[in-house]
Amino acid sequence: MDTFADGSDPNLVTRGGKLRNLRTILFVDELHRWTKAQQDALLLDCERGTIVLIGATTENPSFSLNNAILSRCRLVVFGKLPQEAIVQVLHRAMQKDIHLKDLELTPAAQQLLCVCADGDARVALNALELAAAMTATGSPIDEDAVRSAIQKRALYDRNGDFHYDLISALHKSLRGGCPDGALYYATRMLTAGEEPRYLTRRLIRFASEDVGLADPSALSQAVAADQAVHAIGMPEAGVVIAQCVIYLALAPKSCAVYRAYEEACKVCKEEPHAPVPLHIRNAPTKMMRNLGYGKGYVYNPSSGYTRGCEQGYLPPELQDRKFFFAEDCEPGHRLHFCEENKPRILPNS
Repeated sequence: MDTFADGSDPNLVTRGGKLRNLRTILFVDELHRWTKAQQDALLLDCERGTIVLIGATTENPSFSLNNAILSRCRLVVFGKLPQEAIVQVLHRAMQKDIHLKDLELTPAAQQLLCVCADGDARVALNALELAAAMTATGSPIDEDAVRSAIQKRALYDRNGDFHYDLISALHKSLRGGCPDGALYYATRMLTAGEEPRYLTRRLIRFASEDVGLADPSALSQAVAADQAVHAIGMPEAGVVIAQCVIYLALAPKSCAVYRAYEEACKVCKEEPHAPVPLHIRNAPTKMMRNLGYGKGYVYNPSSGYTRGCEQGYLPPELQDRKFFFAEDCEPGHRLHFCEENKPRILPNS
């Protein structure tokens, strides 16, 4: 830039700082809004010590800032303010702000302000100021005035960390078989304005990943919940989602299908593609039959549905590989067509 907002020359400011043996502090609010190239422009000055960079962001720095910037800075995380701190902020405002001075705040109104602020002092102060404007002179600010000022609690950012924290908590509560926790997190998201079909899509995935063949009807429940949301919308479909959430939390769990699919994907991506055995290839022409296609194939129904019939289905290179383990199921619940259900030792994943 040629000049600062006040018209001063930044070069003069820098030289003046050097003359007085002072370092230049550069504060950038909402640093995540800078492009990667713009952030890179700060690197050289940071390394030389020309500036002391202070950046503020409401996003996760791991995703929104350059790694080069992060490696040269000290990360300080500011969490939500506790209710006691919010109360102090409110009282200080009523003591020192000319528009709020000498006002009274009822205990119920103060509690409501603290709850709705959700750890953000700015929300509490804005609501207090608006509630004061709606309160008659000489009257205390009561709960009704605060409720009118707030109207609705602040919504969360669907692309922010809090969004992903909640969906992670929902998934892990479902996996852990806790219907109360799962319902709480699902309801938190819905009441905050989450897209309901985002939730139902995650429930469909969970039904196969963590319930699977231990209860095949779980997938039907999740798909039905998604169709119900599409058919009747919110808020009527909220109870449908709640039913599905509780059902999935209470359902027996199995990751056998999920682990089998992941292992099969790994083999297909990382290992050479083995040819299909000739005896299970289709042979629609004479030439293909002469080449041995379909030769020796055993038709299972004619052999009493004996599994495998000793003919093998995997390529010879993979004959000893196993993807599906019936033991990957919650003890006490058997997968379909499985005779054993013994837990196996799994490596940490």
